[in-house]
Amino acid sequence: MLVEACVDSVESALAAKRGGARRLELCSNLDVGGTTPGVALIDEVQARTGLPVMAMIRPRGGSFVHTDAECDQMRRDIDVARRANVAGVVLGVLRDDDRVDVERTRALVEHAAGTPVTFHMAFDRTPNQRMALEEVIDAGVTRVLTSGGAPTAIEGADALAALVAQAGERIVILAGKKVRGDNVKELVRRSGVREVHARSLADESQIRAVVDAL
Repeated sequence: MLVEACVDSVESALAAKRGGARRLELCSNLDVGGTTPGVALIDEVQARTGLPVMAMIRPRGGSFVHTDAECDQMRRDIDVARRANVAGVVLGVLRDDDRVDVERTRALVEHAAGTPVTFHMAFDRTPNQRMALEEVIDAGVTRVLTSGGAPTAIEGADALAALVAQAGERIVILAGKKVRGDNVKELVRRSGVREVHARSLADESQIRAVVDAL
């Protein structure tokens, strides 16, 4: 099992490492769901932790429907992240009807030029997750962060299990949203996921509780 920690500072990244996280999702502005971190923060977190870093690529909070200009900015941010040698990038683009914007997603994946891409929690806004999973696979995405569309991952465990079965070996299902030490074991048992995502605070106890439960 792999535990990925969502972090927004050097302090929370170091706490995640102490807690036993094996990969980091690095964001700024977690109060709006996360936006693209600056290169200085990326460099510092990588240097101080030595852990693989997945950099959020999101130009703003709010809607996941992005304009052409915002997608251009996302491409530039991907370039910056790749020059910083990140392990991957995290992004998500939807259409006005909340379906996956396959064309724009594919273009961003192609721009990442082999750098692994995670489709973030925008996935949980899609009206048909089985269809959405096929769409992100078709776009070349490596991993999907999802709670199965539920308010928490444990509540979405059965939906996650269906996604894991559908995905097979084609894409990784990363379970996230309120993953805690007191529910992660049941979540893994019921869903069959092999990776979980939890938020790290400056105190490593939350990540440590998840790691120890597994």
